[in-house]
Amino acid sequence: MASLNSSFPPLFERISHKSYFLRAVDLTILGLLFSLLLYRILHMSQNDNVWLVALICESLFSFMWLIITCIRWSPAEDKPYPNRLNERGHDLPSVLSLLALNYPAGKLACYVSDDGCSPLTYFSLKEASKFAKIWIPFCKKYGVGVRAPFRYFLNPLVAAEDSEFSKDWEMIKREYETLSRKVNDATGDSHWLDADDAFSNTKPNDHSTIVKVVWENKGGVGDEKEVPHLLRVSGLMTNAPYMLHVDCDMYANEADVVRQAMCVFLQKSNISNHCAFVQFPQDFYDSNTNEFSVLQSYMGRGVAGIQGTIYCGSGCFHTRRVMYGLSPGDLDDNGNLSSVATREFLDEDSLARKYGNSREMVKSMVEALQRKSNPQNTLANSIEAAHEVGNCHYEYQSSWGKTLGCLHDSVAEDINTSIGIHFRGWTSSYICPDPPAFLGSAPSIGLETIVQQPRWGTGIIEINP
Repeated sequence: MASLNSSFPPLFERISHKSYFLRAVDLTILGLLFSLLLYRILHMSQNDNVWLVALICESLFSFMWLIITCIRWSPAEDKPYPNRLNERGHDLPSVLSLLALNYPAGKLACYVSDDGCSPLTYFSLKEASKFAKIWIPFCKKYGVGVRAPFRYFLNPLVAAEDSEFSKDWEMIKREYETLSRKVNDATGDSHWLDADDAFSNTKPNDHSTIVKVVWENKGGVGDEKEVPHLLRVSGLMTNAPYMLHVDCDMYANEADVVRQAMCVFLQKSNISNHCAFVQFPQDFYDSNTNEFSVLQSYMGRGVAGIQGTIYCGSGCFHTRRVMYGLSPGDLDDNGNLSSVATREFLDEDSLARKYGNSREMVKSMVEALQRKSNPQNTLANSIEAAHEVGNCHYEYQSSWGKTLGCLHDSVAEDINTSIGIHFRGWTSSYICPDPPAFLGSAPSIGLETIVQQPRWGTGIIEINP
């Protein structure tokens, strides 16, 4: 999509995957199904109840095929050009791969949620942060593509033994094996965890909200405080305009994934100005991927060609202002709050009622809506407020979970949230890079699939219109 009133080349373009042959096939099948239904109806009086049951089943199948045909009618995806960003002058496996992304370190913060209050998770993150200090420079020095070490070291070393790269590769591999061994030993021997009293006197079913934060910057790596709660906590600490949500069983497989998403958000076009989030496909490195690949290839691109794909729960870049309840009609031509929206969102009487009683949270929310930078100098100033807004009770008597943040009332809150965003008038972007941006482990054929599939189905049924 070309830029409006700009001499720069576009940062991304929308690619259509229309196929007149596939359209003809779909319409032919649809016509045959309707012909079968017509035949059933015309000969209904000559047959018994079995004929009626067949008519009902075939009617449902025909309706589903009609919906699928409509979705697949105009498939599309967005192709970013991250190398063009420079022309404009803009400046464990999941954690390590995200911290090692090809993006300015001072603009990247990683928030890790731990609902289980696990000392082992805390210990693993501490050790991973130490390893990151040598892993990240190694990746950037040699242009490593796969920046999840557990996948990178599966391939043998291909280099001369006396080369500098070979020596660094061997050293990094030894350090990663030491890290893995130390974490594995901690699972069976709790003395590794004795020095970490962060979770003392807590119970798994009754504890304060805990969020570990790993932040790569010049000052080093620090630890702090939990998602959907991460939206509020990150607003207090960094208040970045864009957020990436990645599940712990997935890792970043493409170092330029952040820059690819920024191509969509930073492009000055009608599509970008109304884009609420950028979704990458959920690809998997194991063998059980066929059903997901087909579903995303046909249905994902099909939905993307209408108003935009849905939020799939992982591998998605969100716009903070949209998650705070903003609609396209609340913005002027320059992307700033309109005068009407300013009175609605920044009215002092409604701020506490909608966003909660934390003054720090309200202040950060106002700054995000007005696209102002976070003036805080240290994270220590936000710790007490983070405890307050991270608590589950903070959402009571507020709009969180109803119109703000991730919408509740469904097990599939990701789909529920994306439908709410699209209902307000926003669009979304669907990017399918090669190699895949994120890779993870798909549910196995056994018990995991038996549990996961009903959960997805139940969550979709629970979605409120």
